[in-house]
Amino acid sequence: MTMQSEELQPEEFGQAAQAVIAALQGQGPAEAAAAMADAGLFGICADEAQGGLGLPLVFAMPVVRVAGQMQLSYPLPEQIAASKALQGTEAGGQLLRGEKSLCVVMAAQAAGDWSGVARNGQQADYVLVQSDAGCALYDKAALRCQAEEMLDPEVPQLWVSTTGATPLLTLDAPQSQVFCADIQLLWAEYVNGLCAGALDRTADYLQARVQFGRPLSAKQAVRHHLARMRLLLEASSAQAWRALHPDEWGNPRQADSALAAALNQGAWVLEKAIHLHGGMGFTWELGLHRSLREHKKLDACLGVGAVMRKLGADFMDRCEVTQ
Repeated sequence: MTMQSEELQPEEFGQAAQAVIAALQGQGPAEAAAAMADAGLFGICADEAQGGLGLPLVFAMPVVRVAGQMQLSYPLPEQIAASKALQGTEAGGQLLRGEKSLCVVMAAQAAGDWSGVARNGQQADYVLVQSDAGCALYDKAALRCQAEEMLDPEVPQLWVSTTGATPLLTLDAPQSQVFCADIQLLWAEYVNGLCAGALDRTADYLQARVQFGRPLSAKQAVRHHLARMRLLLEASSAQAWRALHPDEWGNPRQADSALAAALNQGAWVLEKAIHLHGGMGFTWELGLHRSLREHKKLDACLGVGAVMRKLGADFMDRCEVTQ
């Protein structure tokens, strides 16, 4: 970007996104995409020559965190990462302008003929599928798809099979590696946003709910739960932000470890938020279930177990090399 990045603050982008997302209430996916595209949310990391802002990923992190806090079901992390990875292509321009939307299928959850499952894939026009060879972009209309409503009947997941389909374009190995790192960090901070929103609502409720003349937040056991929720959230978010910067040897840090931490610790935070609300925590009207469902859908698409196993395998490979 021509403007020095130090003149901008990532937090300002989060504040701007909050106003945009708040205005999306009651709008359909197409209207929401147009509004977010007009606000420049999709093109934060895309080059200026392609109509983006040309900023580093650090400026997109507060945006996806706010999306999580406000329970935005639209696949905003996928749209931001893909608009950058596909810039200069027709599909990339359509994503950047909000004319088309995209979902992502990761190879970890492939099963039989199915290439994997996409979070909130029914509203997407394109599918970006990861494989051992890299990433390939498909027109969703050309794929065999099956909705999975078990976790979320309102915005279901989508099983996708690419058998017999021809990709519109492919990303080579280095491009795919960059895209995967970007989307993993954005997903991680989106999950942290889900947890932050649930924690804020829980703290407000426990402070306002009075029993026997004292707010529930005055009870030591309740405070212990809140403190642990905050501890896990801050540790997970710090790991995601740390992964944006190279290590002491100048090598990129692992993004998948930040995502694994967010998914693993986020499950406890969200479930505890529902627990601390008592019986009303499980009600449809309260809405905390939406944050938990978004978390579970993302976990189902990626598989925290698969991510942890890959981390362990990579660690053992590095140990063998250094010995």
